[in-house]
Amino acid sequence: MYVKQISVFIENTPGRLADFTKVLEDAGIDLVSLSIADTTNFGILRGIVADPEKARETLAQHGYTVKVTDVLAVCVPDRPGGLAGILEKLAEKNIALEYLYSFVRKAGDHALIIVRVDQPEEAVRVLTDAGIKLLSQDEVRAL
Repeated sequence: MYVKQISVFIENTPGRLADFTKVLEDAGIDLVSLSIADTTNFGILRGIVADPEKARETLAQHGYTVKVTDVLAVCVPDRPGGLAGILEKLAEKNIALEYLYSFVRKAGDHALIIVRVDQPEEAVRVLTDAGIKLLSQDEVRAL
Protein backbone atom coordinates (compact mmCIF):
# COMPACT_ATOMS: atom_id res chain seq x y z
CA MET A 1 0.00 0.00 0.00
CA TYR A 2 2.46 2.59 -1.24
CA VAL A 3 2.16 5.93 -2.95
CA LYS A 4 4.72 7.09 -5.50
CA GLN A 5 6.49 10.32 -4.63
CA ILE A 6 8.70 12.38 -6.90
CA SER A 7 11.86 13.95 -5.49
CA VAL A 8 13.43 16.70 -7.57
CA PHE A 9 16.64 18.64 -7.09
CA ILE A 10 15.80 22.23 -7.84
CA GLU A 11 17.98 25.33 -7.90
CA ASN A 12 17.23 27.89 -5.22
CA THR A 13 16.92 30.79 -7.67
CA PRO A 14 14.08 33.21 -8.42
CA GLY A 15 11.53 31.72 -10.80
CA ARG A 16 12.84 28.16 -10.72
CA LEU A 17 9.81 26.81 -8.78
CA ALA A 18 7.52 28.71 -11.15
CA ASP A 19 9.28 27.03 -14.09
CA PHE A 20 8.90 23.61 -12.44
CA THR A 21 5.16 24.05 -11.84
CA LYS A 22 4.71 25.36 -15.40
CA VAL A 23 6.28 22.17 -16.79
CA LEU A 24 3.73 20.15 -14.81
CA GLU A 25 0.90 22.42 -15.93
CA ASP A 26 1.85 22.17 -19.59
CA ALA A 27 1.92 18.36 -19.31
CA GLY A 28 -1.47 18.29 -17.55
CA ILE A 29 -0.01 16.77 -14.38
CA ASP A 30 -1.86 17.57 -11.16
CA LEU A 31 0.36 18.41 -8.18
CA VAL A 32 -1.39 16.88 -5.16
CA SER A 33 1.13 17.62 -2.42
CA LEU A 34 4.39 19.52 -2.14
CA SER A 35 7.23 19.85 0.34
CA ILE A 36 10.50 21.70 -0.17
CA ALA A 37 13.63 21.52 1.98
CA ASP A 38 16.13 24.11 0.89
CA THR A 39 19.73 25.11 1.32
CA THR A 40 21.53 28.16 0.01
CA ASN A 41 21.97 26.90 -3.56
CA PHE A 42 19.38 24.17 -4.12
CA GLY A 43 16.35 22.49 -2.66
CA ILE A 44 14.86 19.05 -2.57
CA LEU A 45 11.29 19.18 -3.71
CA ARG A 46 9.17 16.22 -2.70
CA GLY A 47 5.70 15.84 -4.04
CA ILE A 48 2.80 13.62 -4.86
CA VAL A 49 1.47 14.00 -8.39
CA ALA A 50 -1.46 12.38 -10.14
CA ASP A 51 0.81 10.60 -12.63
CA PRO A 52 4.30 10.03 -11.18
CA GLU A 53 5.78 8.21 -14.19
CA LYS A 54 4.61 10.87 -16.63
CA ALA A 55 5.97 13.52 -14.25
CA ARG A 56 9.34 11.76 -14.03
CA GLU A 57 9.65 11.50 -17.80
CA THR A 58 8.44 15.04 -18.47
CA LEU A 59 10.64 16.65 -15.83
CA ALA A 60 13.70 14.67 -16.94
CA GLN A 61 13.10 15.89 -20.51
CA HIS A 62 13.23 19.43 -19.12
CA GLY A 63 16.58 18.87 -17.40
CA TYR A 64 15.43 18.10 -13.86
CA THR A 65 16.99 15.33 -11.79
CA VAL A 66 14.01 13.26 -10.66
CA LYS A 67 13.66 10.17 -8.48
CA VAL A 68 10.44 8.25 -7.83
CA THR A 69 10.19 6.60 -4.40
CA ASP A 70 7.59 4.73 -2.41
CA VAL A 71 6.07 6.47 0.59
CA LEU A 72 3.09 5.83 2.83
CA ALA A 73 0.00 8.05 2.82
CA VAL A 74 -1.30 7.70 6.36
CA CYS A 75 -4.72 8.80 7.60
CA VAL A 76 -4.11 10.40 10.97
CA PRO A 77 -6.96 11.23 13.35
CA ASP A 78 -7.30 15.01 13.28
CA ARG A 79 -7.12 15.60 17.02
CA PRO A 80 -4.42 16.35 19.57
CA GLY A 81 -2.15 13.31 19.80
CA GLY A 82 -3.31 11.74 16.52
CA LEU A 83 0.12 11.83 14.93
CA ALA A 84 1.88 10.97 18.20
CA GLY A 85 -0.06 7.71 18.43
CA ILE A 86 0.99 6.62 14.98
CA LEU A 87 4.62 7.58 15.45
CA GLU A 88 4.69 5.69 18.76
CA LYS A 89 3.54 2.51 17.00
CA LEU A 90 6.39 2.82 14.51
CA ALA A 91 8.92 3.59 17.26
CA GLU A 92 7.79 0.54 19.28
CA LYS A 93 8.86 -1.64 16.34
CA ASN A 94 12.11 0.28 15.88
CA ILE A 95 11.02 1.74 12.54
CA ALA A 96 12.93 4.94 11.86
CA LEU A 97 11.20 7.94 10.35
CA GLU A 98 13.21 9.56 7.56
CA TYR A 99 10.81 12.47 6.96
CA LEU A 100 7.15 13.36 6.78
CA TYR A 101 4.94 16.13 5.50
CA SER A 102 1.22 16.72 5.44
CA PHE A 103 -1.30 17.41 2.74
CA VAL A 104 -5.01 18.07 2.72
CA ARG A 105 -7.62 17.47 0.07
CA LYS A 106 -11.15 16.58 1.10
CA ALA A 107 -9.79 14.59 4.02
CA GLY A 108 -12.88 14.76 6.22
CA ASP A 109 -12.00 14.23 9.84
CA HIS A 110 -8.47 12.98 9.18
CA ALA A 111 -5.19 14.67 8.42
CA LEU A 112 -3.19 13.07 5.63
CA ILE A 113 0.52 12.61 6.23
CA ILE A 114 3.17 11.39 3.80
CA VAL A 115 5.71 9.27 5.65
CA ARG A 116 9.04 7.85 4.53
CA VAL A 117 10.48 5.14 6.79
CA ASP A 118 13.47 2.84 6.70
CA GLN A 119 11.36 -0.35 6.83
CA PRO A 120 8.31 0.30 4.63
CA GLU A 121 6.96 -3.27 4.55
CA GLU A 122 7.13 -3.57 8.33
CA ALA A 123 5.57 -0.12 8.70
CA VAL A 124 2.64 -1.15 6.50
CA ARG A 125 2.11 -4.25 8.62
CA VAL A 126 2.35 -2.38 11.93
CA LEU A 127 0.01 0.40 10.87
CA THR A 128 -2.61 -1.80 9.21
CA ASP A 129 -2.56 -4.22 12.16
CA ALA A 130 -3.27 -1.20 14.37
CA GLY A 131 -6.28 -0.30 12.22
CA ILE A 132 -4.63 2.76 10.69
CA LYS A 133 -5.77 3.45 7.15
CA LEU A 134 -3.15 3.83 4.46
CA LEU A 135 -4.20 5.31 1.14
CA SER A 136 -3.32 3.74 -2.19
CA GLN A 137 -2.02 5.64 -5.22
CA ASP A 138 -5.52 5.55 -6.73
CA GLU A 139 -7.11 6.86 -3.53
CA VAL A 140 -4.65 9.75 -3.38
CA ARG A 141 -5.26 10.52 -7.04
CA ALA A 142 -9.02 10.63 -6.39
CA LEU A 143 -8.76 13.19 -3.55
